Amino acid sequence: MYITNLPREEFLPADLATLYRCRWEVELLFRELKTQYELDEFSTSNPAVVEILLYAALLSLLVSRDLLDLITEEADNEIVFPPECWAATFRSHAQLILHELGEHLGYSPPPLLERLIEDAQKIHQERSILQETLATATQPRCEC
Repeated sequence: MYITNLPREEFLPADLATLYRCRWEVELLFRELKTQYELDEFSTSNPAVVEILLYAALLSLLVSRDLLDLITEEADNEIVFPPECWAATFRSHAQLILHELGEHLGYSPPPLLERLIEDAQKIHQERSILQETLATATQPRCEC
C-alpha cells in the first residue's frame, strides 16, 4: 500500500514503487554530495567559485562511481559496497588514487623539493603583475 497524492487511475503500485525508489536514490545522492564533498555550506559567496566547487564535486562523484563499478565487477559476489561507505573510502584515498593513476599513465611529477623551489620563485617573479592587477581591480570603474 502506498500513500500518495498522485491519481490512482494513472499510476500502478509498481510505478509508484519505482518513482519512490528513484526519488530515494536522488536524496541519497544529495546527502552524499553534502556530507562527503562538503556542499552544504560554502566559505565563499562568489558564484564562480561555488560553480567550480559544484563541478569538482560532481566530477569526483562520477569518477568515484565508475571506480566502484570496476571494483564491484572484480570483487566476489558476496561483497557489498554501500554507497555511503564507498564515498568515504574513496574520499580518504583520493590522493593515493590520483598518484597511482598518474604513475599508470606515465606521469611523474617533479620531486617535491624542486617543485617548492620553482613555485617559490614564480611568486616573486609574478608579484609586480599581481600588484598591477590588484591596483586595477580596486580602482573605481567609469560607467559609460
